[in-house]
Amino acid sequence: MFTIKSLLTQAAIVSSCVLVLSGCATVFGGPRTSYQVIKPLDGQPQRQVRVGALIADVLLFWPGTIVDFATGAIYKPAPVPVPLALPPVEIR
Repeated sequence: MFTIKSLLTQAAIVSSCVLVLSGCATVFGGPRTSYQVIKPLDGQPQRQVRVGALIADVLLFWPGTIVDFATGAIYKPAPVPVPLALPPVEIR
């Protein structure tokens, strides 16, 4: 039979393994998009790296950096195009 102490110990071990074996961007970066996962072809613009997540990975647990780059979570989501001018409005 399991005791409360053994269950709490197992929960703490599983929780720490999940946090240690994943990177900061994987845990806190939100859902990944196809822009983050698919490697750009030659001639396409390169993806931007989330600097805060990279620094946190290196300082807290450097193997998390490998996880974040492998999953694509370290890259920023696709930039949203911003219109240069507002569409014309008809004045009545």
